[in-house]
Parts: sequence; C-alpha cells; structure tokens
Amino acid sequence: MIPAQFDYLAPTTVEEALAALAQHGDEAKILAGGQSLLPVLRMRLNAPEMVIDLGRIPSLRGIRDDGDAVVVGAMTPHTVVGSDLLVAEHAALVSKAIEHLADAQIRHRGTFGGALAHADPAGDLGAPTLALGAQFVVQGPGGTRTVPAEEFFVDLFETAIGEDEILTEVRLPKHTGWGAHYEKFVRVAHQWPIVAVAAAVRVEGGTIAEARIGLTNMGSTPLRARAVEEALAGQPATEDAVRAAAAHAAEGTNPPSDLNGDADYRRHLATVLTRRAVLTAAGAGG
Repeated sequence: MIPAQFDYLAPTTVEEALAALAQHGDEAKILAGGQSLLPVLRMRLNAPEMVIDLGRIPSLRGIRDDGDAVVVGAMTPHTVVGSDLLVAEHAALVSKAIEHLADAQIRHRGTFGGALAHADPAGDLGAPTLALGAQFVVQGPGGTRTVPAEEFFVDLFETAIGEDEILTEVRLPKHTGWGAHYEKFVRVAHQWPIVAVAAAVRVEGGTIAEARIGLTNMGSTPLRARAVEEALAGQPATEDAVRAAAAHAAEGTNPPSDLNGDADYRRHLATVLTRRAVLTAAGAGG
C-alpha cells in the first residue's frame, strides 16, 4: 500500500527537530531508521501530517567511551553498534543480542535508539539494556534528562519519552570481563523472538559472583529475572546450580498467548533459555 500524504522535514540539529515537534504536536511522527514506522505508514495504520527525519543530525550518531559507560548515539545503526570494539569489550551483552536481531538489511537501516524508543516487548534490545542497567538520555524543550532503564519501559510500545522529547543517546554501564549470552527462540529465522533471555554473568574462581538477567517477550515490557539473579549469586557455575536457579525465571512475568505459543509454553521456554544463557555466559566469563 501507499502511505497517506504527509509533509517531510529533515532537520540538522536536535533543536530544530524539537522545534518542529513542538509546532506539529500530535500530527508529527519521528523517523529514525524507519523499520517500524514505514510499514505502519504503508498500511495506513497511522497517518501523520508531518514526518520528522532524524537521519541528518550528526550529533545523534556514534559511539564513545565516557568513563564508566559506553555511550551510543540514538541514530547509530545496529550494525555499527554490533561491530564496535568498545561495545564488545564493555557491554558484550548488547553485541550478542544484535547478532540475532532481524536480518542484515534491518541491522544496516535500523537504529539503536529507534528500536528502543519503539518499545516492542518482543524487540531484541530491551532485555539486554535493562539487564545492564542502561540509562536513556532524552532531550526536550526543558533541557536534557536521564531515565534509568527500570523507568524507561512503561508499557506495550510506551516509554518514558515525552511527546515533546527525543531520545538522544543510551549510556551502557561498563561490565568489562563479564560473560554474556543472548539466547533466542524462534520458529523461523529472523523472526521476533517467542521468548529470549539476555544474561550477563560475573564469575570468580568458578563461582557466580553476580548475574543480571533480562527477559524478552515475557510481558508488556522487558523484564528483569531478579529471582534468578538472587538464586545464582554465590552458587557454583555448574549445570545443577544454574538449573535450580533458572526454575525461577517465570516468576513475576505475564507472557502473552498467541499463535506462536500460549503463556504456559512461554513460561517453560523462559526457564530453559535462562539455563542455557547463564551457562554459556558463565563459561565465557570464567
């Protein structure tokens, strides 16, 4: 299908983009990589009067080292993030997740911040950023503010970004030396995950000192498997110990039921995938 007619603006600064957003209000849509918005426009599920393209704002692209964090510009393409050495060294969980994100075309066109702002609970980046304790920097008319990952994902396709704000960058706290793995279950290649688990594990002398676990598609937002994290702390990085801890993976979740599987099936998957993810991450970090 062909989208409904709309006006198009490609500002070159964040300030210009914010001014356009303020001017057009509810009738405007932000375009990042377009991998989610363009299909919606083509199916006429949304018909904005103005599309504001952030693709020509250079300050929104790039990756830099900022002390205790790796900072990723919101408009940085997935493929750039996934191949970046800083990210691989200090936030390996994100690199692992991007390996499984959609296909090569989407990884080249889609953007890191765009995917996170879209907030699809089946998206591959929410759980890793939540597990790592990422911070999301948003800018609006009143200036810049930082939102922790625990508060960023509000509900289904809803984030803490205000209607007059733009996500400018994502701060990934360094987890240097941690093992990491993203375990994703799909029926066909390049599909949204039925369930996926993001695991970052710090191992000391064969013992799991700390673990951070994120769950994909187990609720209306990405979730932390905190019961698993608590059960893993201080345990040996063995099959039996990890299996026992992973049994708690579905606690506090509310997975959907659809054609790919009902809620009980997803709860079972969560325990299996958590065990696999943690064991692999512990091996990488040991």
